[in-house]
Amino acid sequence: MTPALSFPPELLLKAQGIRVVFLDVDGVLTDGGLYYTPDGEELKRFNTLDGHGLKLLQRVGITPVVITGRDAKALHLRLADLGVERAYYGVEDKLALAEQTLKVLGLAWTQAAAMGDDWPDLSVMRRCALACAPCNAHVEARAISHHVTQAKGGEGAVREFCDLLLTAGGQYADLLEKSTK
Repeated sequence: MTPALSFPPELLLKAQGIRVVFLDVDGVLTDGGLYYTPDGEELKRFNTLDGHGLKLLQRVGITPVVITGRDAKALHLRLADLGVERAYYGVEDKLALAEQTLKVLGLAWTQAAAMGDDWPDLSVMRRCALACAPCNAHVEARAISHHVTQAKGGEGAVREFCDLLLTAGGQYADLLEKSTK
């Protein structure tokens, strides 16, 4: 099966060699809305396209790292379902945690990509080899991004980012072929 997906060659070059992906949650993995039950429990809506993209990244050896300023039981459950082992909640200094994670993984910023949507994500995004933002991200996040997705946060933006990385790494077509047999 021939992939219908394509990205500009210069973007694919920038996306090559990525081994770790830093992701925000609200506005990236979710639509950014905050939903509460009458008991005060925070609910989140996740897109299955994004989840499958994260599983595909892990299959090819790219480590997803979630760094979020908030904490919710729903997020813990979803990330556990997806097998995401590196998730950090209630983080104020995302840059320090990203630097620490790179050291632990033995990787450099040149091997890192990030997707964020607002000011707390900018410091990490600026240092990565590849920065991405959903199309509905804050203007400053879009301005520093190498790629702005067609999909909104929580509506497949992360999947689009994952597909970009898989295409740049030469794995997308093979994974697609295997899934259609």
